[in-house]
Amino acid sequence: MGYRIRFSFLLALMALAVPALAQDRAAEVKLAFSRAQHLRHGINASEWFAQKPGHYSAAETSAYTDDADIALMAQLGFDNVRLSIDAEPLARGFAGHDASDFIGRLDHAVDQMLAKGMAVQIDIHPESDYKKAVSTTGEGVDRFVMLWRKLAAHYADRNPDLIFFEIMNEPEERDAYRWNGVQARAAAAIREVAPKNTIIAAGANWSGIGDLLMQQPLRDGNVVYTFHFYEPMQFTHQGASWTGTWPMLTHQIPYPPTEESLEASLAQVPDARSKYELEQYWLDHWDARRIRMQMDAAAAWGKKNDVPVTCNEFGVHRPVAPADSRMRWIHDVRTALEADGIGWTMWDYRGGFGVVWKEDGKPAKVDDAVVQALGLKH
Repeated sequence: MGYRIRFSFLLALMALAVPALAQDRAAEVKLAFSRAQHLRHGINASEWFAQKPGHYSAAETSAYTDDADIALMAQLGFDNVRLSIDAEPLARGFAGHDASDFIGRLDHAVDQMLAKGMAVQIDIHPESDYKKAVSTTGEGVDRFVMLWRKLAAHYADRNPDLIFFEIMNEPEERDAYRWNGVQARAAAAIREVAPKNTIIAAGANWSGIGDLLMQQPLRDGNVVYTFHFYEPMQFTHQGASWTGTWPMLTHQIPYPPTEESLEASLAQVPDARSKYELEQYWLDHWDARRIRMQMDAAAAWGKKNDVPVTCNEFGVHRPVAPADSRMRWIHDVRTALEADGIGWTMWDYRGGFGVVWKEDGKPAKVDDAVVQALGLKH
């Protein structure tokens, strides 16, 4: 009889706990939706504290992007900055092995952004070798989780309404289920030391819309989910050297594609396989309607799972893309996102996809056409 009484008492306690947990998560989700309003119109501060291994000295980072650039971001109407951070120098800094004060310079950048009223997406943006260790070894995961525990604790004393923690940029993990587990561990570590901040979770692999749709939402409710959008790659990455052999050979490919441009564009690549891959851009009928349908899928996933969604990378590689086509694509993506109530963060401030032209140590020159395509004012 005593066992039955104790078991009934345990069931009663569990019955009381379940509604309380549901209420807690509902409050967390409500907070995440509220905080997502700080991520409406953002800009990526790329190639500054990430993507340039061996080039993070004080002289190099200070020349690349400075306080005047941060002030200009705010002046242009950006309400948030995605600050990408390479994992290796960050880990060395926390271990006390960095004589260049990498973390101190990060702190200065974050505090300048906050002082200008902008939210900051703290984004661990590692190189592929670091990602591979996380993807293939338990030790790599342990190092990554430990890094997040230190980083989140370091910034937990700033305004939690404006400091977001993005777990990892484009994990390059083909096993979505494994990545969901790694991401959950990192989120739990963040939450241990930063109970108030909103987390940004990303899908596996390259964090495209398809990767978003494969995600299992975290048990933590105070989370915004992100995806990246560069479709169609044949247009957005023309002339880019890092995407394969043939894309770097292409140039002046228009958006939307026209029949008149097909033959001239195909003539730029040397072999039948490359021509076939490039030709898909014309066959797939890319235009504003097609882009809107892509965004609708992301928005539907967010609605189904009752979570906020943001797009924190999109853009066009600008050196050889037709300028008018680039502006049309940026406009069509931005308006499609806004029509679905999805915030955005353009890639990037001064790099190959930039909103400004800038030489190291010199004032930036704003590309007014990009600002207009983004619906901002200058």
